[in-house]
Amino acid sequence: MGRVTREIAWVKQARKEFEAFPPRAQRIMLYALTVAAEGGKADIAKPMKGLGSGVFEIALAHRGETYRAVYALQIREAIWVVHAFQKKSKQGIKTPRQEIGLMRDRLKRLKEQLK
Repeated sequence: MGRVTREIAWVKQARKEFEAFPPRAQRIMLYALTVAAEGGKADIAKPMKGLGSGVFEIALAHRGETYRAVYALQIREAIWVVHAFQKKSKQGIKTPRQEIGLMRDRLKRLKEQLK
């Protein structure tokens, strides 16, 4: 039996946010999402604290900027990308509170829509 690759699905706004990233950053992050879809975890992905189990963040430093994408593994059969953003915070590596609130809202809405 071959390897099963899960679908990579997108919250509509997350896809728009992601498409604003530089092309090279998009390619690297899509590779990390593909690794997740195949059951692995890329080196640039880590569990996202505070959003429940099965939620991961891809963090990429690219040309002096930081890009992030957040995906959930435990919603149906797909891997759901719920948020993508360029981190502009000057407060170290901590994710800004408004971004966490946005992710929490999108996860909640997505779970309700897919019931």
